[in-house]
Amino acid sequence: MTDAGNSAVDVPDRQEIEAMPGLVLLEFGTDWCPHCQAAQPVIAAALAAGPALRHIRVEDGPGRRLGRSYRVKLWPTLILLRAGEEIGRAVRPTKQDDVAVLLRQ
Repeated sequence: MTDAGNSAVDVPDRQEIEAMPGLVLLEFGTDWCPHCQAAQPVIAAALAAGPALRHIRVEDGPGRRLGRSYRVKLWPTLILLRAGEEIGRAVRPTKQDDVAVLLRQ
């Protein structure tokens, strides 16, 4: 699960993420997950209409510490942080509004 400038290899660790200023959206999932694939247009539309923020896609799975540290259980899970603190999350969003509500926090 990668995007421009962000791959599973260069995903920041939790300490680096918590030090990031402003809004950060963590998206946990995998490329092969059908729920993740179905959510991509929903997430993209909400991000395009939402506030400016840093979006980090995180390849998750067994043995991946970052997902475990945020207690991610299902994919995709979106976690919104402000100055390193979790302010909201959306699990398996199916509608643009599911993500838009999260981004309005």
